[in-house]
Amino acid sequence: MLDDLKVIHQRDSQDALGIAEKQWQQLIHEYVVQLPELRDIRNVVLAGMGGSALPAVFLHAWPGVSVPFEIVRDYSLPSYVNSKTLFISSSYSGNTEETLTALTEAEERGAQIVVISAGGELTKLAQDKGYPLFCIPSGIQPRMCSFYFLAALVQILEPLGLIKAGSGEDLADAARWLKEQNTSWRADVPTNDNPAKKLALELFGKSVVVYSGPKLFPAANKWKICMNENAKNVAWVNQYPEFNHNEFIGWSSHPVQKPYAVVEIRSSLENERVQKRFEISERLLSGQRPAPEVVEPQGDSLLKELLWTANYGDFVSLYVALLNGLDPSPVALVEKLKELLNS
Repeated sequence: MLDDLKVIHQRDSQDALGIAEKQWQQLIHEYVVQLPELRDIRNVVLAGMGGSALPAVFLHAWPGVSVPFEIVRDYSLPSYVNSKTLFISSSYSGNTEETLTALTEAEERGAQIVVISAGGELTKLAQDKGYPLFCIPSGIQPRMCSFYFLAALVQILEPLGLIKAGSGEDLADAARWLKEQNTSWRADVPTNDNPAKKLALELFGKSVVVYSGPKLFPAANKWKICMNENAKNVAWVNQYPEFNHNEFIGWSSHPVQKPYAVVEIRSSLENERVQKRFEISERLLSGQRPAPEVVEPQGDSLLKELLWTANYGDFVSLYVALLNGLDPSPVALVEKLKELLNS
């Protein structure tokens, strides 16, 4: 079925596979925004939910922020937010109620505000109040425009000296490299030659559990989100070494026949003790959990490994969606939830 392009076209009504293939282009998107003079920034807080918060997780791993940086997935802000806080309000739809509520609080605290959005109430507020607005192209799902958000964050933080100089150039270089990497995952590449299709077949029909070390956790988290929303498939994520301090034991008992598929993202860039934990844990859990599907990130830098792994996971989750007989793009249940919350 995964090699039947007619069936794929019928099920993938919004061309999610085409978006995944061209996702590298999002990394070189240039936002024409005049940032005002932002003064004496002591910390950065980003408020966002789901796919609108996900790209900020990447910043912890790459390139790292030079001041305390927190992601808020809630209605309320940390008590320390004040006039020396750079507050980034991030919502693709622009109508995320948690993010809008947090923005109101940031205004009351006198925070310095920047907005990333594709429309909705948040865009209107930014325009009315003169907040710098990084406007993301509309028409695709938030989880499929993570790299637009990442490019925006770099273009906000680099001029302020809050991330290392040259981060934008590094991102552009990685984008051009990624363009060449995903050619073997495309829909027109047959299963026998397509690693993403092969892995999707292994994951199909199971709940997917994704593990990584701390450095690759942003990409592992994206796998989890995309398995949830693209494939409409229950998935979890965790990271080593935390895994060994609790979840490790959970695999050792019932049910004996576990309806799960385990994906382990193993990078040579992780701490050597983390790498050893992967190996020993696999040995100790042999026969007590499914043998892991090991993903070895490609690339000669942490940034490239993160982007490669995230993009690969996009394709895998999209193929699982097609195997599930589903259109990967719509999230009707989320829309129904929003409707009921507003009724």
